[in-house]
Amino acid sequence: MFNIALFGCGRIGKVHAVNIDAHPLTQIKAVIDPYHEGAAKLADEYDAEVMTTEEAMADPDIHAVVICSATDTHADLIEQAARAGKAIFCEKPIDLSLERVRGCLNVVNENNAKLLVGFNRRYDPQFRTLKDLFESGAIGKAETLVITSRDPSPPPAEYVKVSGGIFRDMSIHDLDMARFIMGEDPVSVSAHGSCLVDPAIGEAGDIDSAVVVMHFESGAMATIINSRRSGYGYDQRIELHGSKGMLKAGNVREHQVEHWGDENCAAAKPQYFFLERYKDAYIAEWQHFVDVLEGKAEPQCTGMDGELALYLAECALESLEMHQTVKVN
Repeated sequence: MFNIALFGCGRIGKVHAVNIDAHPLTQIKAVIDPYHEGAAKLADEYDAEVMTTEEAMADPDIHAVVICSATDTHADLIEQAARAGKAIFCEKPIDLSLERVRGCLNVVNENNAKLLVGFNRRYDPQFRTLKDLFESGAIGKAETLVITSRDPSPPPAEYVKVSGGIFRDMSIHDLDMARFIMGEDPVSVSAHGSCLVDPAIGEAGDIDSAVVVMHFESGAMATIINSRRSGYGYDQRIELHGSKGMLKAGNVREHQVEHWGDENCAAAKPQYFFLERYKDAYIAEWQHFVDVLEGKAEPQCTGMDGELALYLAECALESLEMHQTVKVN
């Protein structure tokens, strides 16, 4: 049984708490959160202890940490856990500063720590099947990839101000997915964007609609389409076209029943919330981390992947601001 220290008991922390508790090889031993009442409630639910950061890092019975706290705490907690000899699962991003990320990863490497960064979409069963089929040669050489990601509704402007912007907060998932699916790194990034959904987002200094085009050394291209509002649910689709055909992963709907009648044919909307859409991905992601703890696997989404995703987000932002294609170094 692996004992886990859970940092952060907010929305995503509670998702991971369910999966940690449900797995036969893991249990929550400690909950750490500055909001003491919330920490105490979660700890009581899972028969865990409320600890300080220092207590959790010093406890030899804690084998791993799961970091779901505020973004500005991630790098510090990763460094402390690495020095304490803990395995580390950290929700994205490691930090919003590339310089800080690189300094943090130096500490991870110096201590030979195991770090898994939580880009959960890599573990989605549909997207994983698409990638597996592509790697099997089902559609030959990749030519164009289209990733569509639209949120049901825009976040409040207060969130936008601290999010790091659409490229660092939202597009970063899709930038990582493009690398993951294509199996290669881009050589250039071109980004275009506007504020079309909510004027308050523009007043906060961000955009809410974006298109990013990535060119790869093989000649293949990836187009990422992002919007902070769909109006019809959580829109998550991938289309990969190759020399021998196409692979397509569509939306997961609220239900699979379709109504066919004289006037039209109707189907259910996509699931509305990311937690239900990616429920299976979070479970598979945790299983992979347990495999890492058991020594059966190495992290599939490493600190380097987290760094590169943030770097590509920075390239997209630079392209938007400079109105030109940015080469990836």
